[in-house]
Amino acid sequence: MIIRPYRKGDFAAIMSLWTATGLSRPERGDDEKTVELTIELGGQMLVICDESENHRIIGSSWTTFDGRRLHLHHFGIDPQHQGKGLAKDLLREALRFVKEKGYQVKLEVHRSNRAAIDLYTRAGFEYLGDYDIYIIRDIQIIEV
Repeated sequence: MIIRPYRKGDFAAIMSLWTATGLSRPERGDDEKTVELTIELGGQMLVICDESENHRIIGSSWTTFDGRRLHLHHFGIDPQHQGKGLAKDLLREALRFVKEKGYQVKLEVHRSNRAAIDLYTRAGFEYLGDYDIYIIRDIQIIEV
């Protein structure tokens, strides 16, 4: 397997991966422009590719930076390749970037995703407590 940084032209394959893993839905607003902007602002997108002739993207790790801390998003491995230790390798590379940047890192994980929770806690992430997360996706509803 090959772990490498995002390249222009990767987005369609990444979106296919995110769709297969449930990491993205249209209402989330994930698009190529957003990925590339977050990289320009100090983040990173890593992909893991298989060793086939076309080096198909089978995993992603998207780290964004808000000026205060890093956020790990859209971390996932294609379902056909899960259970092979690839997530551990990809997370190690993502955390190498975190350490180089020198900021805290935060992530969100669905409470029913035991495999991901186990991976993250083994890597040193700690549960913050009973926080509920709220979001406004449709900014048109904001009354100002």
